[in-house]
Amino acid sequence: MPDPIDAPSPNFDQRRALPDAIVLHYTGMRTGEAALARLRDPEAKVSAHYLVEEDGRIFRLAPEERRAWHAGRGVWQGETDMNAASIGIEIVNPGHEFGYRPFPDAQIEAVVALIGDIRERWTIPDARIIAHSDLAPDRKEDPGELFPWKRLAEAGHGLWFEPAAERVAALTGLLQKGDQGIGVVVLRAGLHRLGYGLKPGGDYDDETATTVRAFQRHWRPDRIDGVADGETRARLVGLLQLASAESVTGVLD
Repeated sequence: MPDPIDAPSPNFDQRRALPDAIVLHYTGMRTGEAALARLRDPEAKVSAHYLVEEDGRIFRLAPEERRAWHAGRGVWQGETDMNAASIGIEIVNPGHEFGYRPFPDAQIEAVVALIGDIRERWTIPDARIIAHSDLAPDRKEDPGELFPWKRLAEAGHGLWFEPAAERVAALTGLLQKGDQGIGVVVLRAGLHRLGYGLKPGGDYDDETATTVRAFQRHWRPDRIDGVADGETRARLVGLLQLASAESVTGVLD
């Protein structure tokens, strides 16, 4: 891993517990220089622990044992203060507003190495390596559908699941806004169990569609429409199984 470049930000405070999650962001600004300046500006009151440039340079902004201000309002697996629970990594990319583009190989290699390095110091389950959009589906899209979550998982970090064709075929039909019934109940319960703030229920409402869209952005990037087709649901089932197996393994360890 490239040695991080120290670029201290004043925007952090005390944690109330050890970090057990990693949240990935994109910077969503025109340049990395502008993003770095903002993350270090005391007036902005935002920060992260690390920023990763497109060329693979890593900037260290806040100590991992401190609470950086990167996540904002949101929830994952019942935790409503994700700043307190997580280490935040900002990945330089102009984002959807300024010309969203694929993440360069050098940048992703640096992100993979950085996450591996962080996990040597802290106990962070794969199910708690998430997108900013996962904890805040109603207001965030980052790091977005072009971020290579599959590649990250293949390197040993985070969850990924691709269902077999027969598994997809067994889940016929679409679930979408306005639907009600047992299928929606199962979907909402599954999304909640994975970690989303969506509460269990039987209505496919606006919040459900927004949450499905966030799920797709991370785990079904070929379809981001808020409609739960068979493949979206099959991926959710598979991810829940992986997360459950990880939880059991953690207990046994």
